[in-house]
Amino acid sequence: MLVWALAACDGRPRHVDEVTESNEGGSLLAPHVAEFDLRDGATEAGSSSLLGGSGANGFAELTAKIDELSTNGATRGVFVRLGGAAFAMARAEEFARIMGPLRKSMPVVCHADGYGNASLLAVAGACSEVWLTPAGTVEAVGLAAQLVFARALFDKLGVKVDFMQEGRFKGAEEPFTRDEPSPDARSSLEAALGGIRRAWLDGIERGRGATAESLRLEDGPYTANDARDLKLVDKLGFEAEARDRTLELAGVKTRAVVFGRGNEPHSGLGELFRALAGTPQLGIPHVTVVRATGAISMAGGAGLGSSEGITQQEFGPVLRRLARDPLTRAVVLRIDSPGGSALASDLLWREVMDLRKTKPVVVSIGGMAASGGYYIAAAANKIVAERTSIIGSIGVVMGKLVLGGTLAQAGVHVTVVPAREGGGARAAYGSPLVPWDDATRGKLEHAMKSTYRLFLERIAEGRGTNVSAIEPAAEGRIMAGDEAKERGLIDELGGLTEAIALARALAHEGPRLPVHIEREAGGFLELLRGGNDGEASRRRLEREAKAKAVEAWLSPLDVAGPLRDDVLAFAGLLAPLSQNEHVLATSPFVLTVK
Repeated sequence: MLVWALAACDGRPRHVDEVTESNEGGSLLAPHVAEFDLRDGATEAGSSSLLGGSGANGFAELTAKIDELSTNGATRGVFVRLGGAAFAMARAEEFARIMGPLRKSMPVVCHADGYGNASLLAVAGACSEVWLTPAGTVEAVGLAAQLVFARALFDKLGVKVDFMQEGRFKGAEEPFTRDEPSPDARSSLEAALGGIRRAWLDGIERGRGATAESLRLEDGPYTANDARDLKLVDKLGFEAEARDRTLELAGVKTRAVVFGRGNEPHSGLGELFRALAGTPQLGIPHVTVVRATGAISMAGGAGLGSSEGITQQEFGPVLRRLARDPLTRAVVLRIDSPGGSALASDLLWREVMDLRKTKPVVVSIGGMAASGGYYIAAAANKIVAERTSIIGSIGVVMGKLVLGGTLAQAGVHVTVVPAREGGGARAAYGSPLVPWDDATRGKLEHAMKSTYRLFLERIAEGRGTNVSAIEPAAEGRIMAGDEAKERGLIDELGGLTEAIALARALAHEGPRLPVHIEREAGGFLELLRGGNDGEASRRRLEREAKAKAVEAWLSPLDVAGPLRDDVLAFAGLLAPLSQNEHVLATSPFVLTVK
């Protein structure tokens, strides 16, 4: 199943600089309020620009900044500025957990223009005071999954759907051939949603110190006044009032933006000169955090509407370089992926297995590690996931969309002329214009079953168990963190912070071993550098240009809002089919959990 995440994969390392001055001229050495600006969110990928790759505003950087506050004696309070930002559920859960201890030692004030299900979870556990703008709303409405089915559309277009699946719960053909999920697919989804709901309710109850019934967590949306009366929020007011309140509670007059807008130390011409001169590496032993997010492909293009994704061509060399790096004592892979190419997933599984021969590898699952995403994760020494993460979907799908009928409606007809008599169906099996014959379909079904068996064997090898122990959790089932732990698919519940601590322990290093966050190669500056970084940047710039073209083509769907994102996601998951890959380890549904 697909739970929304922005896609990215990371390449060239770049040191994460510290912010030393506030936006009001103060210093982080003087008593101050630390401000986190989350109006742009904190995605797995971080920000990016024409001049460079991901900036310092990704979720990994956010957790690092929060960790720094615990050792910074000059920080007397925290102000979190949310605006109308949305959160992914697993990131909201981790944010609440790692910010929670801070509010026991200092005031933590959060302000938003409105709260959704996930952002309410985030602030409930993180903040000692929760503020809401007077005209805002709290959309505590409960959780649901939205599935997209396109059978009627394909029927109208004359597109023939030829898909096979291995795994009872995989539901590969359902988005194309049904108008609603099958009973098996529905039961798997309902079980996963039940686990996420329990974690959501538990987190808000603990944070607000009240029961879900008294908070009426699933009966919204609520006006600002109603939300205050129900104690979902503490105070109503504008952002400036909430900031002033934080300064008052902290007993200081200075604030320092430590994350978000106003905290971009590398930008403009200064960054240009730094990049051309060469950026020094982190020259001390450290844990390296590498982000692996989005659809999986061999060489890009899996994210049709996105310039990002996990590509074997770019991500494999990063893992090999880290294996050779003597200063990288352990690696944490932050995975948030619905899967994609089965071939790329298998090759990257091998890269991770090779990496763990030289140093510990811990996977931190963000929103999801499904199908190919879990395929890669299974190669790590240990796997950590949130209770609200979606895990599993162990299965493979095979198929293609046959467009010959669509073209025929437009007056375009296709004829296959084989070199060998009777060999046309087999020779043209990769064509999107003609269907498979029975003999070819039988050969491909055998290949699919073989790939599924290999998938199970890879997981068993990576997890140090046997196929029979994995099979009960396979067949395409999806599950939340609690069930995944019970079934042995993950080792611990937690987030990136816990994964880093586990990596340090496995490397027999102390709890303060520095963390280096691998940054993505990309942008014009890296292109100027040349070499491997320049080649990676050239490919990335090409993908960005293609993504912009696709988004422009789909611009009429803007009026449909979320539908446009669903279309892009669905296209991204199936894009390897257009690259002559017919076996996918991917989530078959576009699924939006809200």
